[in-house]
Amino acid sequence: MSTPMRAFASPSEPSPAAEGPAIDLPHLERMTLGERSLQREVLALFERQAELLLPRLRCGDRAAVAMLAHTLKGSARGIGAWRVAAAAEAVEQAAETERLAAIDALAAAVAEIKAEIAGLLAVR
Repeated sequence: MSTPMRAFASPSEPSPAAEGPAIDLPHLERMTLGERSLQREVLALFERQAELLLPRLRCGDRAAVAMLAHTLKGSARGIGAWRVAAAAEAVEQAAETERLAAIDALAAAVAEIKAEIAGLLAVR
């Protein structure tokens, strides 16, 4: 018999699909133990965190950008936002010359997730 903490064990991250939902809802449900109010809370927190971190990514030095991207990557994985997590990882690993393009791609992935979060929060 598994313990409740077992629900927090994260399976290996699926590869980010170009199509399909921006949020892996079964993953989100596992991570929140199916509690709708907790799902709403973590989605709203993720959205707010992304709003705070994205502008900082554009003006930080390499170490700060890598740290902020790493933070956003972990949060995205927590809610099952695999495309955002992959884009944040690309920013985290980007060379100086590729950083702005990687941040633009991350901003697009975040915009997609924010639209999906808005829809989810409206119906939940």
